[in-house]
Amino acid sequence: MIEAQDPFGNPITLQHAASAQAVTDFVEGFLGYEPRILAVLAAAEHDQGLIVQTCAAVLWMFSESPAGPPKARAHLARAASAGLPATERERQFAQAVAHWVAGEMHEALALHDGLAHRHPRDLASIKLGQYHAFNLGDSPTMLRLALQALPAAPEQARLHGMLAFGWEQCHRLHEAESAARHALALQPAEPWAQHALAHVMLTDGRLAEGAAFLQGVSSGWQGLTSFMRSHQWWHLALFHIELGDDAAALRLYDTQVWGVDKSYSQDQVGAVSLLARLELAGVGVGERWADLAAHLAGRVSDQVQPFLDLQYLYGLARAGRPEADMLLRQIEAFAPQAPVAARAAWQQVAVPAARGLLAHARGQWADAAEQLTLALPRLVAIGGSHAQRDLFEQVHLDALQRAGQLAAVQNLLQPRANAQPQSERLRRRLHEVYAALKLPALAHH
Repeated sequence: MIEAQDPFGNPITLQHAASAQAVTDFVEGFLGYEPRILAVLAAAEHDQGLIVQTCAAVLWMFSESPAGPPKARAHLARAASAGLPATERERQFAQAVAHWVAGEMHEALALHDGLAHRHPRDLASIKLGQYHAFNLGDSPTMLRLALQALPAAPEQARLHGMLAFGWEQCHRLHEAESAARHALALQPAEPWAQHALAHVMLTDGRLAEGAAFLQGVSSGWQGLTSFMRSHQWWHLALFHIELGDDAAALRLYDTQVWGVDKSYSQDQVGAVSLLARLELAGVGVGERWADLAAHLAGRVSDQVQPFLDLQYLYGLARAGRPEADMLLRQIEAFAPQAPVAARAAWQQVAVPAARGLLAHARGQWADAAEQLTLALPRLVAIGGSHAQRDLFEQVHLDALQRAGQLAAVQNLLQPRANAQPQSERLRRRLHEVYAALKLPALAHH
């Protein structure tokens, strides 16, 4: 066996010396959203060591599809059958991944938390723990994981980017911006810090500043993974929509958000989310739903994450595809038997939200409003960021307005406009509401 180190000085145990670069590429590619993360798959063909096989298993799980767990289990089994030496850290990391494959997310998170205490420079483990906490809607754990590493890795821009997003998801915007700017001072092209800062500016209502910031750093996105590249452009499109530049947002949908990797889950839901927001802002999207839904039709039996399924369903429904009804039935059947960690999210949020989204897509406004009202109080449980989950709240508001429940819309929409004085989208929507209520329109711009 060969002993080496990962990029942060953690010992790794390899069957072949050449695998060290593949593990480095995995760790740095994972943290930096770079395609070189895939190099470990080739290494796993020849190296049966635990860390190499576990990294390959992680990659398969990131496919966020039913094909992932069987492939991941095969890699973990290959390492187990080889029985090669490994460090305790490597064994704990592999056990965490095995829990993930089994759907045992709380057990996986507990192991990542323990690793963060004992090996605070294992930033890949911390990042993976953050991913799980994010999908469970547990932003305090996201933040706590990253904070544990701060004394041991203060020089790492990637860590400060992870901290920034954790702070932002906990609504601690000042700390989030400080961490993001520190990361960017260390490494100006750090994409996760750029992303966290975009979140801060959107939440803060600094819309023109946010759009200018993202446009200014966009030249560095071309070499990122399809998710990170398309997601950064997605954020810029959100700023354009809020500022009333719908044409610019639609151009970004066509040129940057949809089409980088039409087969990938995150690219698909980003496209659904942006197309839906454009329609909710009053933009005609032509035949774009049909093209998008053609790539969603195979997702009917996925049930990997409720956050994903809900957007697949809405995209299929807006395209008039019969698979939307099939997906709703799948969600309803899966929810009672979902893994324990996510069962409440499936039953109490995903089921009513799916019914509401399907009703909205078909113009059944009162039904949509009623079902989404049931789902929204616990929406955080399905995962996703504040900015991503805002789609469901926008659909709810649209359903309420179209169902004639204008007093409820005014009560929900005016505080949003107060917090977002630059938002042309909200100003337009409130103008419609106040006209229908026979009340004076907004005084500001």
